[in-house]
Order: sequence, then structure tokens, then C-alpha cells
Amino acid sequence: MNPIAQELNDIIKTSNPFVFEMLSDMGKALFFPKGILTQSAEAKQKAGKINATIGIAKEGGHVLSLPSITRYLQGIDPDEYLPYAPSYGIPELRKKWKSELFKKNPSLENKTLSLPVVTSGITHGISILSDMWVDKNDVIILPDMFWGNYSLTFCVRNSARLVHYKAYDDKLTRFNIESFEKTIQEQAGLNDKIITVLNFPHNPTGYSLSLSEAKQVADILIAVAQKGTKVVVGCDDAYFGLFFENETGKESIFSRLAGADPRIVAVKIDGATKEDYVWGLRIGFVTYGVHCDNDLVLEALEKKTAGCIRGNVSNASHLGQTLVLKSMADENYERHKKEKFELLQARAQKIKEVLKNPKYNDAFEVYPFNSGYFMCIRLKDVNAEQLRLHLLDRYETGLISMGEKNIRIAFSCLELDDVEPLFDIVLNGINDLRRG
Repeated sequence: MNPIAQELNDIIKTSNPFVFEMLSDMGKALFFPKGILTQSAEAKQKAGKINATIGIAKEGGHVLSLPSITRYLQGIDPDEYLPYAPSYGIPELRKKWKSELFKKNPSLENKTLSLPVVTSGITHGISILSDMWVDKNDVIILPDMFWGNYSLTFCVRNSARLVHYKAYDDKLTRFNIESFEKTIQEQAGLNDKIITVLNFPHNPTGYSLSLSEAKQVADILIAVAQKGTKVVVGCDDAYFGLFFENETGKESIFSRLAGADPRIVAVKIDGATKEDYVWGLRIGFVTYGVHCDNDLVLEALEKKTAGCIRGNVSNASHLGQTLVLKSMADENYERHKKEKFELLQARAQKIKEVLKNPKYNDAFEVYPFNSGYFMCIRLKDVNAEQLRLHLLDRYETGLISMGEKNIRIAFSCLELDDVEPLFDIVLNGINDLRRG
């Protein structure tokens, strides 16, 4: 094993040996190299006369650039976005995102967190979670409805095994705490380490836990950890902040799990992607919360994460990071976010109002939703894929089928005036299929 990786492992083992044991084989082997990158960083500090270390081109003391590129980016100096960004991410952005985590999640007060590491989008953050913590045949506990990319990331890339619990009760009225607890306890009894991903607001159903549900979920995981099972929890907060109802919890469940027990590793995966509506900028973050007596273990995890990035994509977009950082510093940033939040909230409320009409009751049931971008319906007597194709062909309407009975609707891209016509089209399509 590389001596740098061994040094990081020794730091982690000294502070919390359970964290070290939970790392995957790749996670144990990862490190951030000290070669060219370290030498370039040292040269940046001391080489005031001539610096010929980093692999970019310069001219007149500034980054060499093409006007055909830079003319489309007025108001930003090319030196702020054309050079490589650090594998960890721009330091100022990392610090700013961390300070915002504490503002958005007041329960984190007095908890020790890592400095967020910048990823190339939230999908990349999920991939880092898998590389760092998942070995072949490890168990990943997920709801029976989940974002399909998890299968590629955890199973195809890292050969994990998925075990499911029922996300909702049979009447589709609430999160199925009983099924979650039963599955967690069963797998904890069979495995030394379990992994779960908690995705709220949920893709595809658009559900977030209430305060009481969040406490129950956290208590279940803490209880199995206290009994001796090591628990890795990925908090997939891709749609964080888009909570539309009063009873819905407004903080990430990461706040309840970070540092809660020595046998729990909480990994918060979030980003500007949906929170700031910058999908194509590909800026996400990975933040760690573990039980430790000093910051050294968190710094070691940051270095391993940066090494994972360095060996994969090298670094996230410098331009994307610069734009997000400048946006967060804008005096109108919070006002603009509030305006977009209210727009999405109005669409969710409109759907709930429209679906009170009993004419839909015989055709489908509605999964509980209160947040995020999506909502789902469960069809009563027609096939979801057949309905999807029929709606495309006859009504020029596009939705997503999931399994035999479920349809996902992205209300994030619906205008208010489209809501009722959409559900009437769905109803008409169902009746068409019923008639054959």
C-alpha cells in the first residue's frame, strides 16, 4: 500500500477504528498524491520569479485564452475559470458551502464536519460514496422505488447487493417506517456493515420525512449501530430545500446522524445542481460527519476523497465553481432563490388541488408527495409502459413509466395552466386502454 494511504489509514484508525473498518478496499488504498500537484502548490507560494510547474499555458502573466471563448463570459476574468481547479475544489467555495450547511441545518450546531469536497455533480458524489465505502457483495438498503442510477453506481461499478424495503404503506398515506425498521434490523443481524441511502426529497415520488419520521429513521439506525453493526448512511440531498409543507422536516437527516455514534459514517451528498437550478454546471459536494475527537480523521477522509477525484475526473469545473461562488455572494441571491421556490411550491399545490376531483379516483392512486421535483401515481388496471407510449403517440404527452403500475410526473417543468390538462390527458389515456 502507498505510504501516504497508510499514513491516512493510521490517522483514521487512531481516532475511530470503526470508520477505518467501514472503508472499502479502494477507500483504504486511496490517497492524495504529493507529486506534481504538491510541487506546483509549493511553487505557487514561493516561485515569484519563474514558475514552470503546472500544465497550463500562460501569456503575459495570465492564462492563455481564446477570445472566441472568453467573449461569451463578460465580467469574469479568464484567470478565474480557465485554469484547473484544485481536486478538492476552490477553497472559498468549500468554506462558503460549509457555512451555508450550518445555516440551513441549525441542528448541526456544535457538530464537527469535514470541509465539503467539490464533486462534478451529485451523481459523481454518489459514485465517490460507492468507491470509498462499498465493496463487492456489500448490502445497500434502498426503498422499492429509487433513482435508477443507484443500480449502475452501486451494483455495476462496485458489485454491491441491493435489499429493498417498502417505501410506503399499502394505502399510500405515509412512509413505511415499519418496513424500513424490519429490513434494517434483519440486515444488521446478517452483516457486520450495512449501507443505506436516504434520499429526501425523494426521487421519484417527491416525498420528504416529517420531523417525527426523521427522528424515527435516525433512531433506528443509531440503535443498530449501538448494538454493534457498522452503518454507512449516504444522505442524497439532491433536492434539498424544496420542502413545500409545514409538517415536513426542513433539515437534512444528516443533521441527526453526523457524529451520532462511533459506528456511523454519515455522508452528505448535495450541490448547487437543483438547489440553485444550475444543472449543467455540475457542482456537487461531499461532506462527512463522523464521531471523532479531532479534525484529523475528517481531513484524512477529505484527502482520500480528493484522491478519488484526482484519479477519476481530476477536478470539477472551475467555471462552474466560480459561477456558483459568485452567485452565492450576490446580494439578491436569497431573494432569487425564494422566488423560484415559490414557483415550484405553487405547482405542487396546484396538483394537490386538481387531484381532489373524484373523477380520477377510479383510474389511479397518488403517492404521498410534499417536496422536490416529482410526484408519482399508481395505476389501478392498465400497464404503465403501455400508457406512456399511448400518451406519446396519441396525445403528444411525455411521462416516465416505472415498473408495471407507476408513472412519474416532473411537475418542476409544468406550467400552472398545464396541470389540470395533463391529468385529464392521463385519465383519457387510461380510459382509451380500458376500451382496448
